[in-house]
Amino acid sequence: MIGRLCGVLLEKQPPEILLDVSGVGYEVQMPMTCFYELPNVGEQAAIYTHFVVREDAQLLFGFNHKKERALFRELIKANGVGPKLGLAILSGMSAEQFIQCVNSEDATTLVKIPGVGKKTAERLVLEMKDRLKNFANDLLTPFSDAAVLEPQNNPTVADTPADDAVAALLALGYKQAQALKSIKAVSQPNMSTEALIKEALKSMM
Repeated sequence: MIGRLCGVLLEKQPPEILLDVSGVGYEVQMPMTCFYELPNVGEQAAIYTHFVVREDAQLLFGFNHKKERALFRELIKANGVGPKLGLAILSGMSAEQFIQCVNSEDATTLVKIPGVGKKTAERLVLEMKDRLKNFANDLLTPFSDAAVLEPQNNPTVADTPADDAVAALLALGYKQAQALKSIKAVSQPNMSTEALIKEALKSMM
């Protein structure tokens, strides 16, 4: 089990990063709520990881805090929720917002996330209410277990923010027309990729 990685960020293509750990490049997918907090390309980062082994792939999912990873692990235990859907849920809303949806039995908000239909949302609320009641309060306390390291100065490589933002939304399960429309609606001069994605996701929730 790979539980934590420390290294240099080589690439940031939301929702995936490439992390150089002692010469080995690890491809890691991260929820956008975690992606926003990453340092720049070329800087040092440390993340907590969840390793998924399938017949056709070995996947790493990354988080800045242990509590975010704990919630992800609880999410993918729910019936009908796999890692990709768990990633989409935690990209569309923070841990606090998700817990609030569960506690208030707000399936309507969950349905707005790609891949979450009405039945899945209702089942999620039902299953997660029992799962989260033992440590929901702990998840809502201020994060003090961050894995991020102090950055070091290195050159960065810039990509087109709008294109990267659309690609990220597609990777999270949104339709191309919806992704293009939402990015266009929130786009402002000089916005970063992360800012575009954040505003686009907010506009669709």
